[in-house]
Amino acid sequence: MKNEGSVEIDRPIDEVFRLTNEDVAKWSIIVVEDELIDEGSKGVGARFRTVTEDRGNRMEFQGVVTAYDPPHALAITMTGKMFDIAAAYSFEDLGGRTKVTQLSNVTGKGFMKLFFLLCGWMMNKASCDALAKELNSLKKHCETQSGSD
Repeated sequence: MKNEGSVEIDRPIDEVFRLTNEDVAKWSIIVVEDELIDEGSKGVGARFRTVTEDRGNRMEFQGVVTAYDPPHALAITMTGKMFDIAAAYSFEDLGGRTKVTQLSNVTGKGFMKLFFLLCGWMMNKASCDALAKELNSLKKHCETQSGSD
C-alpha cells in the first residue's frame, strides 16, 4: 500500500529537517516511543526503535536510515511483526518556508499480506487521512518551536 502527502511549513529548510528528525514522538500522533540504538549516529545505517499506538494497538518496529542528505532528503525502513514500512521524506526550500513530502510503502506479512490485497482499497483512504494528520502535526510542531529547540 503506497501513500504520498505534502505540507508547507513556515520555517527554514534546515530547521524543518532537524525538527522532523529529532524526537519524532514529540510531533507524531502515532509514534509514542522513538529511540536511537546507535547513540550519536544519524546518517545512513543508523538504527532506531519505534513504538506506535493507534486505537489502543501498540506495535514495535526496528528501523534503519537508508538515505540521509541534510537538509533535502531522508529515508527509512521499519520492520515490524505484521508489516514493514519504507518511508522517504523530501524537503524543498521555498525561500524561508519548506515543503515536506512523504512517500511511504507498507508491505504486509503473513495474514496482513492477504488482508492488504483484499481490503487495501478501503484502507488507502484511511491511510491517506492519517498521513495528512501526521504532516499537519509536524507543521504545528515546527511552527511553534523556538529556533534553539
